[in-house]
Amino acid sequence: MPTDHTHAPGLTSWVASAQAQGNDFPIQNLPLGIFSNGGAPRGGVAIGDQVLDVAAALAAGRLRGAAAQAAAGPSLAPLMALGRDAATELRHALSALLTGAPAPELLHAQSAVAMHLPCEVRNFSDFMASYDHCHRLGSARDPAHPLPPAFHHLPVAYHSRASSVRPSGTDVRRPWGQYVKDGATVFAPTNAMDFELELGIWIAEENEQGLPTPISAAARRLFGFCLLNDWSVRDVQRYEMPPLGPFLGKSLHTSISPWVVTADALAPFATARPAREAGAPPCPPHLETSADALRISMHAALQTPSMTTPHRITEAPFERMYWTPAQMVAHHTSNGCNLLPGDLLGSGTVSGPADGAEACIAEILLRGPITLPNGETRRYLEDGDTVIFSGQAHAPGAASVGFGECRGTILPAHAA
Repeated sequence: MPTDHTHAPGLTSWVASAQAQGNDFPIQNLPLGIFSNGGAPRGGVAIGDQVLDVAAALAAGRLRGAAAQAAAGPSLAPLMALGRDAATELRHALSALLTGAPAPELLHAQSAVAMHLPCEVRNFSDFMASYDHCHRLGSARDPAHPLPPAFHHLPVAYHSRASSVRPSGTDVRRPWGQYVKDGATVFAPTNAMDFELELGIWIAEENEQGLPTPISAAARRLFGFCLLNDWSVRDVQRYEMPPLGPFLGKSLHTSISPWVVTADALAPFATARPAREAGAPPCPPHLETSADALRISMHAALQTPSMTTPHRITEAPFERMYWTPAQMVAHHTSNGCNLLPGDLLGSGTVSGPADGAEACIAEILLRGPITLPNGETRRYLEDGDTVIFSGQAHAPGAASVGFGECRGTILPAHAA
C-alpha cells in the first residue's frame, strides 16, 4: 500500500480539533461514514470532532467528480463499487479541501449528528485468524490438539448474519437460547454473554462469480476497516456447535463503529506478517503475501452501571493476526465465490499472547473472573454492562489514526 502527500505527518487542517492530541480523526485519516442531523442520511467525513458534509461540499463547488457524487448519498456502496482508485481520488480531494481555504459552513459537530451503517450489509463472513485466540482456548479444551486441523493452511471462516449488524450505540438485547444447565437442556436467557474484539473489513468492487481474486490483486478489494464486536452467547454456542458450527450463539447482534477508515489511510501502518511458529507448515503459495499486516492497537473497555468511567480490560495487537485481510479475500474467493461491494468480513477475535491481550471474556476467564476497580467482578456480561472498543494505528514517522468507538449496552432479556 503506497503512501503519498496526504499521509505527511506535518500536514494540518483548518479544522482546529483535527490537531488535538489523541484525536482519532486527524487530516491524515479522513474516514467516511453516513450521518444525519434531522434530515435524510448522507455521506460525511470525520475530521477532528466535526463531520464534513460531502453533499454540501458538492453543492458549494468545493468537491466535484464521480467519487464525491458516489460518497454523498445515503450509502457508501456506490463508492465501494467504483473501487480503490475512486477512493484514492476522493481522499486527495478531501485533503485539499480541508487544508485549503476554510469553509466552516460545511461542518457539523459530531456530537450533534446521528450515525448510520455505512451501507446495507449484503453479506457478512466472520474469520478465525488469530493464533493466540485459537491456541489459548484450544489448549484449554484439548492440549494435544489446540488448533483446528486446517488452521495453518487457510483462514477458517463461517457465514454470519448480515441482517443483525448495527451501528455503535445500538443496545444489545440479552437473548434466550437452548443450553445445558444442571445436566438438562433448557430454553432460557443466556448466562454467558460475551464480546469479541475484531476488525471489520469492507469490500470494494465485485469479482465475477466463478473467477477468484488472486492474492496479487486481493489488497485492491479492501475498501476500508472498522471496529467490530461479534457478540457471542457462550452457553448456547457450546451446545449448538457440533457439527455445523455457530448459529444462534452468534447471529443475535453484531456492532460496528460507523466510520470506515479507508485502506489508503492505513498505508503507513503496513508491516510484515509474523513469522510462523517452529514446525508449522509454510503458507500455501496461492495465499503467500509480503508486508500486508497492519500495526493497529485494539482495546476493549467495560463499564458497569455503578461505574462512572470505563475500565480497559484488553489491549491486543492486530499485527499478530496469523492471516491478513488480503489473504482472507483471496481465500474467500478461491472457489469462485463472488464478493460484492459493501460485503463485510470480520477478522476474528484479535488476541495477543500476553495476559491482558485476551480479546474476549472466554479467554480472560482462563485466568479467573474480571476484577474491576470498584471491586465488582464479572464472569460474563450482566444487564446494564457497556462494552466499548477503540483502536489506533501507530508507526514510526507516521501520524496516528483511530477508528472512533464501537459500543453496546446489554439490555435484559424479554419476558417469557
